[in-house]
Amino acid sequence: MHHVSPDATRVHTLSDFDFELPPELIAQHPASERSASRLLDGRSAQPVDRIFRELPGLLQPGDLLVFNDTKVVKARLFGEKPTGGKLELLIERVLPGFEVVAHMKVSKKPPVGMVLQMVGGYTAELLGRWPDEEGQLFRLRFSEEPHLMMEQHGHVPLPPYIEHGDSAEDVARYQTVFAAKPGAAAAPTAALHFDEGVLAALEARGIRRANVTLHVGAGTFSPVKTENLAEHRMHREWYEVPAATQAAIAETKAKGGRIVAVGTTTIRTLESWAKTGQASGDTEIFITPGFQFQVADLLVTNFHLPKSTLMMLVSAFAGYEHVMGLYRHAIAQRYRFFSYGDAMLLERCQ
Repeated sequence: MHHVSPDATRVHTLSDFDFELPPELIAQHPASERSASRLLDGRSAQPVDRIFRELPGLLQPGDLLVFNDTKVVKARLFGEKPTGGKLELLIERVLPGFEVVAHMKVSKKPPVGMVLQMVGGYTAELLGRWPDEEGQLFRLRFSEEPHLMMEQHGHVPLPPYIEHGDSAEDVARYQTVFAAKPGAAAAPTAALHFDEGVLAALEARGIRRANVTLHVGAGTFSPVKTENLAEHRMHREWYEVPAATQAAIAETKAKGGRIVAVGTTTIRTLESWAKTGQASGDTEIFITPGFQFQVADLLVTNFHLPKSTLMMLVSAFAGYEHVMGLYRHAIAQRYRFFSYGDAMLLERCQ
């Protein structure tokens, strides 16, 4: 049953999405086993505490799970300016001709044309800002093939709130078991809970799977700074909804099955496609309460940062008051938060 949100007409501001999170609830490492994470079943007014591997039993034969099959690349690279000043690049996307788009962490931004010496013996020439002169990101040209340089010299781009350097554990676990298309600077974290056992149980129950691709950008962690949400400038991410997935969605809906989106990135992809009719391209979709969802019926998602665009998305999907209540419950019950944390299952409210 879809509960109707009583606050559908309310205009939300940034402060509505703030909450007090005890820092020790921010997961610094993954659960010992992917599917051993907790799952907060938030489909009804009364939340139910479960374990993630129970998910197949909560879905119905004929439902379709849609995953984001993006693969996290070792997008964090280090280098220095000719003056010796250290810098860090976080690659958002690779363009043709050895060019990349990246976030740059450096004390003083280098001028256009400067050649940076990168750790690993290659260089990166600064070409300008991206996507335009006002852009937050930078366009650079590498002296070598970028994917190869990331694989050889890059580091796993762990989120800013994870306080340790990347280890072999992170290489294995900050990646889904079905990651296929390289290009993400952040993992589609709701999908990190799925292991071979859960996937086999879903299949045995007659629940189908389909993939979309959205190369998650580091901008996914950008806090919203404007109290008026309409002023927030959303980051751009590349997505694709393959023809086979479009067909599986149409077939599932025709037979009365439900579309279960795994993660906010999957929802962003499906709704971008539904809204524009474009099966692939760049999206800057910003989903806030009042948004009319067209594709997903259920959502599997992790617990998100206060004041983040992801908090707004899940509130739009399952109802603001309902979601804030679930977060209060999760904090009281000591759920683990963010990328390496626990998951929740939500039903669309309208």
